[in-house]
Amino acid sequence: MQIGQRIGTPLSTSATRVMLLGAGELGKEVIIALQRLGVEVIAVDRYPNAPGHQVAHRAHVIDMTDAKALRALVEEEQPHLIVPEIEAIATDALAAIETEGVAEVIPTARATQLTMNREGIRRLAAEELGLPTSPYAFADSVEELKAGIAKVGYPCVVKPVMSSSGKGQSVLRSDADIEPAWQYAMAGGRVNHGRVIVEGFINFEYEITQLTVRAIEPATQQTATYFCDPIGHVQVAGDYVESWQPQPMSPRALEQSRDIADKVTTALGGRGLFGVELFVRGDDVWFSEVSPRPHDTGLVTLASQRLSEFELHARAILGLPVDTTLRTPGASAVIYGGLDETGIAFEGVAQALAVPGADLRLFGKPESFVKRRMGVALATAGDIGEALQRAKQAAAAVKPVSAK
Repeated sequence: MQIGQRIGTPLSTSATRVMLLGAGELGKEVIIALQRLGVEVIAVDRYPNAPGHQVAHRAHVIDMTDAKALRALVEEEQPHLIVPEIEAIATDALAAIETEGVAEVIPTARATQLTMNREGIRRLAAEELGLPTSPYAFADSVEELKAGIAKVGYPCVVKPVMSSSGKGQSVLRSDADIEPAWQYAMAGGRVNHGRVIVEGFINFEYEITQLTVRAIEPATQQTATYFCDPIGHVQVAGDYVESWQPQPMSPRALEQSRDIADKVTTALGGRGLFGVELFVRGDDVWFSEVSPRPHDTGLVTLASQRLSEFELHARAILGLPVDTTLRTPGASAVIYGGLDETGIAFEGVAQALAVPGADLRLFGKPESFVKRRMGVALATAGDIGEALQRAKQAAAAVKPVSAK
């Protein structure tokens, strides 16, 4: 299939088939964007009725860390493109699939392998590319963790090398925190890898996500790099709770952010949207992490940009032109489950949508947990302060309740 030259008809012999590995709320939006472009989409996740399963042409439930199961499903479905949307995937199987020409992996199998593992991406950024990062060390045991802390100092952060959304992450301020942090990291990793990264603190003013798109430039038909306006966000325990766009920055800091994002995404290669997380203080910028896929803080782009991060990702992976134009200042605020139960209901939706400039995305996750992200409120306004106030007001109006 010639990417960018033709798109077929879903459920026919001409279909352009894309398989998403991971079908949560972000994958759901990618699926919708792909379907609007006439793509046949196969959604894969570890549990049934995931958000993306509900809107895909076909849905499968497998353990995506099982290389044999993953390979068998790819051979059954014969996708043209495979789009990993989570970290817990048998990346060696993806590398073999790509090498053998069975399917193209987005952005590349190597990028998926490197970014699934915090060690791989940190060594690439700091040691190969020479990008500024926090001080760090890796540890395979409590004793090695103690040695790493001696290197980076207190306070510090300990994270599993394979995890996401703050799972298994702890802030340590004294020796008394070491053993609990180690146990929490072992329980919170996406894959039982038994290895952690310990990072020294950076005295930053704010964090941003620099959404970066590698897409085909129409005039040259070569891969070019495009940037969205920077997204500011608040994280609690490593998980985002609010985001806004555009984040005000000095011209020098913005230039530095885009230079770092360009270097790391070029090194990873391929096509698609990347979420590059950065720490900023004044004109100084430090690399934190990168995801080779839409980013949770980028949900704000559903309201703020002409094309959301999901539409940008869909276009880029298909070899189509992109447009990163900011339409209006916007913000997002997370709606948590608030209770542990299957099949919950939501009250206050009408009140939330009555907030000026507000919109909602209720993800449709079949099971709620107290701190599980079940939806997001979006809002636009003339400035980010008012947009954030509206988003938080709309999110607060939505009340998850028991359906029993």
